[in-house]
Formats: sequence, C-alpha cells, structure tokens
Amino acid sequence: MSWRLLRDDPSATRFDVYRDGRKITPQPVADATSFVDRQGNDRARYTIRALVGGKAAAPSAPALMAPRGYVSIPLVPPTGGTTPDGEAFTYTANDASVGDLDGDGRYELILKWDPTNSHDNSQAGYTGNVFVDAYTLEGKRLWRIDLGRNIRAGAHYTQFQVADYDGDGRAEIAMKTADGTVDGVGMIIGDAKADWRGRDGEVPQPDKTGAKLLADGTKVAPLVGRILKGPEYLTVFDGRSGKALATAAYDPPRYPGGNLSFDQMRETWGDGYANRSDRFLAGTAYLDGRLPSMIFGRGYYARTAIAAWDYRGGKLTKRWLFDSAAPGNADYADRGNHQLSIADVDGEGRDEVIYGSMAVDDDGKGLWTVPLFHGDAMHVADLDPLRPGLEKWGVHEQVKTNGGIGSALLDARTGAVLWTKP
Repeated sequence: MSWRLLRDDPSATRFDVYRDGRKITPQPVADATSFVDRQGNDRARYTIRALVGGKAAAPSAPALMAPRGYVSIPLVPPTGGTTPDGEAFTYTANDASVGDLDGDGRYELILKWDPTNSHDNSQAGYTGNVFVDAYTLEGKRLWRIDLGRNIRAGAHYTQFQVADYDGDGRAEIAMKTADGTVDGVGMIIGDAKADWRGRDGEVPQPDKTGAKLLADGTKVAPLVGRILKGPEYLTVFDGRSGKALATAAYDPPRYPGGNLSFDQMRETWGDGYANRSDRFLAGTAYLDGRLPSMIFGRGYYARTAIAAWDYRGGKLTKRWLFDSAAPGNADYADRGNHQLSIADVDGEGRDEVIYGSMAVDDDGKGLWTVPLFHGDAMHVADLDPLRPGLEKWGVHEQVKTNGGIGSALLDARTGAVLWTKP
C-alpha cells in the first residue's frame, strides 16, 4: 500500500499502518510512504496514522483496495447518433482528470467522451456532441454535461480544467462552452436552438494537411461541420452537481465584436478555416501563490493569446490577457507547442506559463521568447540537477525553419538555449 506526504508536511512525520484496526508496523515507517503487508489479503481494511512530534493523528480513511493492481470503474457511454449528412457515430472514453468534487478527501474522476467521428482542426466534417462525466471511484456517475452541437469534437477543442479555484474545499470544472451546452442539472447555456455549424462552402487553404485538391491544383478547405461563428463562452461548473456556476464571454474571441469574414480570420489568425484559431490549450496556475487560476490559450502556429481567469466568491473574472498581436509582443507569435506547462520558473512562489518556445510571467507579461517553431512535445522540470533552477526540453517539427534544430534544452527562467540536437 502507499500514501502521500505533502511538501508542506513536517519532514519528521512517521506513519503507523493498521490492518482491521490492529497496528502491524513494529516501528513507525520513517523513510517511505509505502508498506508491504505479507500477511494481508484483499478483504483486509487498511488505515494509517501519521505521527508528528510523537503524537498520533486521527486514522486515515480506509485504503482503496486494488487486488489486480488497478481499480475497474464501470462507465456509461452516451448514446450514439447520426450527423446531418447521415454518418453514424458512437462514443469512446477520452481525456480524464481527477479532483475532490465533494470535499470528502477522496478523488472523483472527470471523463470526456469523444464521438467516433471527431476531427482534427484541419479536417472538415460534422461531429457528434462532446460529453463530460463525473464518476466516483466506485463507479457511480454523479452528472453529465453535454457541450452541445456548437462545440466541435476533436483533440484540440475541449481542454477542461479541474481544481478548487475558490478555496472552498471542493473542486470546480472549467471549460469552453457555447449556445446549447447543457449543464449537469439540465440547464441550457445560451440559445438552445442555435446551430452554428457550417453547411457548405469552401475557402482557400494554404496547408496540405486536410486540404481538398481541385482539378486545377488549388487547395481548398471545405467548411461543412466547422464552427466559425456564434458566441463563445467560458463556464465554471460545480463539482458536486455539474451545475453551471458562472459563465463569461470567452477571451480572446475569434474576432472583436463577434463573427468575422474569411479575410478577417486569415489576417487575424493565419488562415480562414479555423485550423489555427481553434487550437486551444489550458492549464491551472497559482498566479498569486495562494489560489489557483485558470489558464486558457488560443492559437500557437501564428497569433498566440493566453488568458488567465479567477473564480472567487461565485464570480468569474479575467485576471489578464497576453496576446502576441498586442504592440511589443510580435516575437511571441508562432512559438507555441501542442501543449503548455505550468511552473514557478523564477522561484518567487508564483507560477509562470511556458507555452512552447516562450513564457509568460505570473503578471501576464512576456517573460522570454526563442525563435524555435512548431513544438510537438515538451517537459519542464529540474532536468539537469547539476545546474540551478528548472529547464524546459522540447522537440520541434520544423527542423529546417529552426536552423537544423530538432530538439533543445532551455533555461526555463530566461529561455537561454543550453544545448540543441538536430
């Protein structure tokens, strides 16, 4: 069995292990957070008691038993359906996260369901709705959120976050929503009748990926199924019920003031069919060193915009917005990755956002940027224990554009390149 020792727990903490109410550790466990009971069985009930300064704390909750090495949780997939053009689809379990949704000290699971016809941003086509469920570890479904037909399904669209944003001891869930999203108690966000999905049309496409090639060699992007118009929201949901607690206009929007033309989208984001503008990233950061904030990013191949939001006292407010399109930030465009990372890179007790080959400080100002493009993977940690501070390691797809650099290790605080590989 194993348990956790938090960073701010006393370093001299010791542990006694109990089986069915009887202590089985001859001496308190002092140098580990695990214990092997060779006389145990899968019917036993295990608890631990922490010892601090010789005083025993209250017994823990019983350990979760996993005799097969894992816990099997029954799931209830959403019912499949058919798209407007007649394509049938079903559902598969997709991304998942954990959080203490009810404040009882135990984690629950938050699971996203993707339809089998989900699409990459480069591809046209209708998709089924995206659903988000919450389950206890015993397999009880707590609620289901239906993001509705105006949120497209695909790896880059829905990045949900789970954390106790207001410090009340229970985790909330935050994600992008739209007209027709149904929360966990059946309430509808926005206009239930709105359908912003594209029905027809084509626009010029500069990229090979996902393009339709015409007889004259022209590449175009079909607009069927794409969502290029309509209101966009950010919603915080209650972890216990899935009820929408607060909703705000998503920032940054596709275009100031609402919908945009093909030319406006291409000028603003780099293309006119939402391959770049609808690539979303998200994270959770302690920007004030006290309570977590939500980080929601939009775009990384061209324009890059990152917003920080707080949920406090029942209100959702924007803390700051960093935008590569703002004056003085041009060098931060096109530096993003397929993921972001959160870390306190300067040791001030407040987190920064590492967004590929760039970083944004806890106050929303650019910290550093390096001309390394199209990052496919990255990690931020103390990767080199022989030098002080954290490092950021990344792999880049555009090796030629990067001057032959395929991977690089950077100083996470300054962006200084420590070494590179082809």
